[in-house]
Amino acid sequence: MKTVALGSQGLVVPVEGFGAMGMSAFYGPRDDVESVATLNRAVDLGVTFIDTAEIYGPFLNEQLIAKALGARRDEIQIATKFGSEVVVGENGPERRALNGSPEYARTALERSLKHLNTDVIDLYYLHRVDPNVPIEDTVGAMAEFVAEGKVRYIGLSEAAPDTIRRAHAVHPITAIQTEYSLFEREPEANGVLDTVRELGIGFVAYSPLGRGFLSGQIRSVADFPDDDFRKNLPRFSEENIQGNLRVVDRLTELAESKDVTPSQLALAWLFAQNVVPIPGTKRRTFLEENAAAAEIVLSPEELQSIEDVAPRGAAVGTRYDAAGMASTYR
Repeated sequence: MKTVALGSQGLVVPVEGFGAMGMSAFYGPRDDVESVATLNRAVDLGVTFIDTAEIYGPFLNEQLIAKALGARRDEIQIATKFGSEVVVGENGPERRALNGSPEYARTALERSLKHLNTDVIDLYYLHRVDPNVPIEDTVGAMAEFVAEGKVRYIGLSEAAPDTIRRAHAVHPITAIQTEYSLFEREPEANGVLDTVRELGIGFVAYSPLGRGFLSGQIRSVADFPDDDFRKNLPRFSEENIQGNLRVVDRLTELAESKDVTPSQLALAWLFAQNVVPIPGTKRRTFLEENAAAAEIVLSPEELQSIEDVAPRGAAVGTRYDAAGMASTYR
C-alpha cells in the first residue's frame, strides 16, 4: 500500500485507511472473531491507519482494536475521537449533548489510552465542535496532550472553515475528518477543502462509500438489520433509496466498463481528489476489495464520466436527520 503525508506536520499514513466503527456499533450485529481477523488482514495489506472513537460502543471499538492489534502497535497509526453528540461517562452514554471542554477532553483521553492499551494516540480528533466552548480552549487542551507525549497529532471532525482557521492558530491541525464521497460533496462547496489545502492540513474522508450505498448492495430498507442506524437516516428512506439507485446504477455501469467494482470506482475517485478515505467493513472479503482500489488510476476522461453521472448534489436526502445536521460544519 502506498503512503502519503497526512497534512504537513509529519504524520505519514497509507493512502487508504480503515474505519472500524461498524465492527462494534450502529451497523447491525457484531462478529468480533471476524473483526479481529479483518483488522489483522488490513495491517497485512498495509492498511495501517485505523480509525475509531470512544462513542463506538461506547468503548467497545477501542477495546476491540487493542485486542486485535495490541501486539502490532508499532505497525499501525491509531486515530480516535472524543466529544461526540453524546456525553460518555465511565459506564456509557449519560446524556445527549456536546462537550468540548478541556476537562472532558482530559477525561476522554485518559480513558481512550486505557481502552486502546497504548501510551500514545497517533491522531486525536475532536469529534464534533461544541458551540458553547471556544475552539481555542478545546484545542489548547489538546495541545497540552501533545506536549505531554500522550498524543502525536491533533485533528477536528465536521468543522467549518472559520473554526479550522481559529484552531490552527492555536496549534497546528494535522487532519480534518468529514463525510465525503460521490454522494456527499459538500466539502467542495462550503470551503472546507479549500481551507485545508491552503493551510497544509490533511483531509480524511469518512463514509467514502456513502455508508455502503455506493457499493450497489443496498436496494431497499429491508436490506438493513433491525438495529442498523441507517434505517433512520433521510438518505435511506425507501423513497430516497429508489431515487439514489438511479445514480448508483449508472456508476455501476461505469465500473463494469473498467472491470472494477462500484466501491473501487468510488474510492479511486477519492484518491484522485487527494484525500485519504477510510472505508469500513466487518469482513475480510470487502476489505481486500477496498484495498485493491488503491492501485486504480482514473484518466481525465473517466473522471469526467463520473462527474457527469454523479455531479455535486446528485444524492437525494440529507445524510443525517435535523439534529445530526445541526452538529456539522460548526
